Amino acid sequence: MGKLIYLDNGATSYPKPEEVYIFMDSFFRGFGVNPGRSGYDMCMETGVLVDDTRQMMADFFGGKDPNRLCFGYNSTDALNLIIFGLLNSGDHAISTTVEHNSVLRPLYHQSQHHDVEVDYVPFDAKGFVDPADIKRKIKANTRLVIINHVSNVIGTVQPVADIGRICREHGVTFAIDASQSAGKVPIDIDKMNIDVLAFTGHKSLMGPTGIGGLYVREGIDIRLTRAGGTGVRSADRMHLEDYPYRLEYGTGNVMGIAGLHAGLKWIEQKGIGNIHDHEMKLAQMARNGLMTVDGVTLHCQDELTDHISVLSFNIDGMEALDVGTLLDGEYDIACRTGLHCAPLVHEQLGTDKIGGSVRIGIGPFNTEDHIKTTIEAVGEIAEFKKKKKRNPQTFK
Repeated sequence: MGKLIYLDNGATSYPKPEEVYIFMDSFFRGFGVNPGRSGYDMCMETGVLVDDTRQMMADFFGGKDPNRLCFGYNSTDALNLIIFGLLNSGDHAISTTVEHNSVLRPLYHQSQHHDVEVDYVPFDAKGFVDPADIKRKIKANTRLVIINHVSNVIGTVQPVADIGRICREHGVTFAIDASQSAGKVPIDIDKMNIDVLAFTGHKSLMGPTGIGGLYVREGIDIRLTRAGGTGVRSADRMHLEDYPYRLEYGTGNVMGIAGLHAGLKWIEQKGIGNIHDHEMKLAQMARNGLMTVDGVTLHCQDELTDHISVLSFNIDGMEALDVGTLLDGEYDIACRTGLHCAPLVHEQLGTDKIGGSVRIGIGPFNTEDHIKTTIEAVGEIAEFKKKKKRNPQTFK
């Protein structure tokens, strides 16, 4: 086997920029202490990094108040805070079939245990949710609309600005899951009418695992569902209600924040538009190549406008897991197979009955050679399957 071709960037980006590895190592060796909880120099320097990264992230999303950028563990952590902190018994929520389990499972829990009604709007044949369908679902008790900005299965960028405008007109809080979009496409909270945004650092923001968070627009308050140390006003019996302390608990992941800091600087240096153009050029190449392979079905990839560089496909007559195992074992190509923690997407596509799909996630360090090799590998696997089907005795 040759050098690994990594095409699982939809799960986590790999490799990270060299600058991220270097900065995390040097920062942790020099300043890896508890931030801002004492007066000595190392502690203060660590606090400065946290504050600087908070400001950088708020600016990156178009937020006006950096204190409303709250760090957490990942987007799943942030989405739980949103869903359990905004919905009450008797409320109505609207989501979609594009969602990841980080939204689906908390909503299901709320519906089963806290009398929250939930409607799920399906996507169309091209993979997009129609804002008019969201509007039709809004009722007097609708409290929250929560949408996956970009599908982690089919890569479609949802029309969040239009959905947000509808929510704003009806006085409904609008939250987005930016797990796949943050770092791949520009996000502006004001222009997109977003009230709450959840993000993770280990995907296209080029940071490590274990860091993420949320931005909460001014005028929106998320109910406290946890409590603990904040490092300030320790005599207060109740958890602090002002941001960012309201949604931050205990010692933060300083190493993760350092990596996020370096990853964001790398993105700003390269230019998010340049990164997107590079990745989409490769995605177009992959799409065009896979479309020529007999027996391959691509999902919601008729054209790649309003997409990121995530593609899903199946080979006729093969389980997704088997395709992924062959790509790994025979060709040293790493991709993701299965339901991708997004079961409703696969139910709507019909791929839930065949073990999901094979997902290719293209990142900034992938090359044309990677894509050419992958297309050839998929072609060989599809051809082998056809020959085996025609002559089953030969392959016993």
